[in-house]
Amino acid sequence: MFFALLILENVYTRKMRTVLTGLTIAVTIMTVVAMGILTHSLRQTAVSILQTGKADFSIAEKNVSDVLNSSIDENDLDAISEDPSVKSAVGILVEPVYLDADRPFFLRIGMRPEDTRPFGVDLVAGRLYEADAPDELILGYRAARDLGKTIGDTIQLKDNVYTIVGIYSTGQVFGDAASMLPLVPFQAQLRKPGTITLAFVQVVDGADIEAARARIEEAFPQLATIRTESDFGQVDRNLELLKAANTGVSALALVIGAANVLNMMSLSVFERTREFGVLRSVGWSRIRVLIYVLAEAFLVTMAGAMVGVALGFGVVQFLQDLPTLRGVFSPAYSSDVFTRALSITFGMATIGALYPALRAALLRPLTAIRHE
Repeated sequence: MFFALLILENVYTRKMRTVLTGLTIAVTIMTVVAMGILTHSLRQTAVSILQTGKADFSIAEKNVSDVLNSSIDENDLDAISEDPSVKSAVGILVEPVYLDADRPFFLRIGMRPEDTRPFGVDLVAGRLYEADAPDELILGYRAARDLGKTIGDTIQLKDNVYTIVGIYSTGQVFGDAASMLPLVPFQAQLRKPGTITLAFVQVVDGADIEAARARIEEAFPQLATIRTESDFGQVDRNLELLKAANTGVSALALVIGAANVLNMMSLSVFERTREFGVLRSVGWSRIRVLIYVLAEAFLVTMAGAMVGVALGFGVVQFLQDLPTLRGVFSPAYSSDVFTRALSITFGMATIGALYPALRAALLRPLTAIRHE
């Protein structure tokens, strides 16, 4: 009990230094948390688009800057469909459009009517659009609910006005908050004849999925198959760059935080040299002195980190309301983000305080007491 009170007293008596160091740590941890949540959330959003369909794996063009910039020739899709292990291969053309301030990233998904069932579309009301109808679409039930639309209403997307002929459900958030329309007229509108953005493949029962993926990637080296989140880096360089930036920010935060802890604890140990000499002379072991100094550093660092996590949540809420990220950035809180923040916090305290703690522990009692 006395040991803990002594630590608290030493931290409290140097209030200004403690507060400034804690604030620096708070800002670095805030950056780590906010950047981690942003990266994870944007990645989840992109992966959700690839998981919109009911498929064993998806196909996209390899190494594009954004997965929605993927471009696949429909002739390649036809060849993929001929693989004996492929049950169905559905091609879709995707374009995000600005609908309103709350939906700046509203998806238009072009698809052939006959592909809607293999894709996993269930009509809950109305009918499917006609294959050659340029002014018909079906609306996801989430979008219909949020927009207050029903069958027979019209909706304007960019320069085109469509009649809603059906309401559908896919069981996927992004799919159910989007719209679907006939593929060929949509390709004509976008001037992309014979081109799709993504393909969704189902294999026959009992088929080896990994073998099918390997055959497709060997036959079409410009394409990548995606089954898990770890495969996503093959088709979206932007998110991989963002992930690398997140790693860099974490490393920089560790260095900055450790430097601040080092500065604070070095000054503290220097100012209290005689105190450490007295403690050693009354029987404190070197290990106890070492723990004493490290505990002070951990106390300040953990307090700053808790403030930083709270600030990080505030930054995330601010980012969520930015017009440029609304509809794209939906915060997804991962335990990995907080595990990383905690690891960096412990790293700051340990790396920053280790040298001052060792210096205090190795002081000779008589020399320390004589220190002016």
